[in-house]
Amino acid sequence: QVQLEESGGGLVQPGGSLRLSCAAFGRTFSSYAMGWFRQAPGKEREFVASFIWSSGRVIYGDSVTGRFIMSGDNAKKTVYLQMNSLEPVDTAVYYCAAKKYNTGSYYFTRAEAYDDWGQGTQVTVSS
Repeated sequence: QVQLEESGGGLVQPGGSLRLSCAAFGRTFSSYAMGWFRQAPGKEREFVASFIWSSGRVIYGDSVTGRFIMSGDNAKKTVYLQMNSLEPVDTAVYYCAAKKYNTGSYYFTRAEAYDDWGQGTQVTVSS
């Protein structure tokens, strides 16, 4: 199994930026893609972005396209989420997830298709 640990969450003012990190631990770590999801109180878990290790391709959710940038570092087994132009609607717990295999592009956006999850990191956007 793999252990995922998010970091970088915190409080930021509207219009500000924040960068989240997710590091994978374990000798057997292997995944096809990594994902970022977020969940606000009373709402379903929402797709944010997905990163494919082999190609570096990134898929973004409609709500964050143009504002967030996901990237990955193979050597460090770490993925990042650069969040810009943050607004209160972005307030949520952000979760890192790993998808072991390629089961089709559609499933990169589905939380239920991911295999391992981090504990989450709180992002609060407020004045």
